[in-house]
Amino acid sequence: MRESFFRSMTWLHTWVGLLVCWLLFLIFFAGTASFFRHEVSLWAQPATHHLPHYDSAQQNETVKKSIERFQDIAPNAESWRIEMPTERRPSLLLMYSEKPAEGERRGKRHTEYLDPVTLEALPEFRETKGGNFFYRLHFDLHYMNAITARWIVCFATLFMLIALISGVVIHKRIFKDLFQFRDGKGLRSWLDAHNLSSVVALPFHIMITYTGLVTLIFMLLPQPAEQRFEDTKTLRAERYPFLAEIPETGQPLQDLELNTALDHYFTNSGDAPLRRIVISSPGDASATIKLYANAQRAVQDDPPSWMYSAASGELLKTHNVTLSGAENLYGGMIALHTGRLAEPLLRWLYFVAGLAGCAMIATGAVMWAKRLRQKLKGDDKPGVGLRLVESLNLGTIMGLPAATAMFFYANRLLPVELAGRADKEVLAFFVTWGVFTLAALFKSDRLAWRLSAKVNAIVWGLLPVVNMLTTDGSLVSYFINGQWVLFGFDVMAIGIAFGFLVQAKKLGSTKAAPATPRRQAKHEVNA
Repeated sequence: MRESFFRSMTWLHTWVGLLVCWLLFLIFFAGTASFFRHEVSLWAQPATHHLPHYDSAQQNETVKKSIERFQDIAPNAESWRIEMPTERRPSLLLMYSEKPAEGERRGKRHTEYLDPVTLEALPEFRETKGGNFFYRLHFDLHYMNAITARWIVCFATLFMLIALISGVVIHKRIFKDLFQFRDGKGLRSWLDAHNLSSVVALPFHIMITYTGLVTLIFMLLPQPAEQRFEDTKTLRAERYPFLAEIPETGQPLQDLELNTALDHYFTNSGDAPLRRIVISSPGDASATIKLYANAQRAVQDDPPSWMYSAASGELLKTHNVTLSGAENLYGGMIALHTGRLAEPLLRWLYFVAGLAGCAMIATGAVMWAKRLRQKLKGDDKPGVGLRLVESLNLGTIMGLPAATAMFFYANRLLPVELAGRADKEVLAFFVTWGVFTLAALFKSDRLAWRLSAKVNAIVWGLLPVVNMLTTDGSLVSYFINGQWVLFGFDVMAIGIAFGFLVQAKKLGSTKAAPATPRRQAKHEVNA
């Protein structure tokens, strides 16, 4: 009975992991990169590199100057929006939307990126997805309907959760494997690497997978909300009260009582700096001012916010200022998943644990293929399934890092004024990944892995050089000027290149790993 149970759990662990492992690798890979979403966006936008650290004590002055600019350039806009600088995003973002023309749902949107001190437009500000590309790729998958993509991601995440639980059940030496890695031992080495990357960050793997499901819980399980609310519109009005439209009066707004609203905000927000200001219908007497706090390190995903009458400065509504236990739990889980609460050290721990998750998925997929190939006898040829798995392993595990490097190359090499520039960056990513995958379908042996590792080492190693030739900065200047995010990016690229170089050297070794006896290999994999 016991052996039968463990055999069933092993079978379950193997197949729920294998069926979606390449999609899970993409999700983990993009999610791990997203922990440094704002840092990647900063690197991708050289126009912001010279901006100094922004002092939040200047917020009042910055907001007032921004409003004056809006009044000059867009007095009749449908809405004004100010995104305040943060320690991870130094530029000031101003957005305004024109009133929609007849028959249109939305008006044209205009965006400006400014120096927050001088309010001057940043020169050569380039259109780029930056770190937001990886953030959206993590759950929207790109080039497909967002809702469909999220359903696919949900099912893959459920498979991941089952694989984690069944893996814990069948793992008999969970603590011993924390300290065991046998290099150069063939299948045993892959098993050790899989166990080590699984166990060392197991709490993170379980947390990130479970909270990932929680982020889409209303899509997965809409029934409780449907029982509580009459329809989706009522639910949205309860969940997002600021979205309710206030009809315009047709009367002009005499004075914008911004000072009154700001005074009330800073008195009641616990001195939390502003994150965002939205003014709806700014030219009409019905105009409202919405002030959103920067939750900073709070374990809360949706920040507290206040809405005021622009005409009188009177407080109209609040949102997320006081939360129930359930709301705190839900918001806390999403905050844990996104890592928005993380200080730099904790963010690095998130990143390293995410890399361990990528390694766990990759080693599991490679181990399955190696185990099956080891069972072939004499002149037996591998079946279509095995060849497909080996090709997808190579195309995904080696293709995604190379595609990411090419995304960064496109950011530096495409002309700044090129139309649709951000989409061209994304295209470079997917074309590179596609080329690696197509090449892997024709050849996925040890030589192909070695060549792919060399290509990755070259493209990542040259990235700091290309950055130096196309911008005013370099590794040395970043160090001298204390631009640690940009310095860290170049160091990371060099570190990745070195890692792939070491891997290429190992793959080029002519020394064959000792074969693991079939019975012993089966016992160890099941263990």
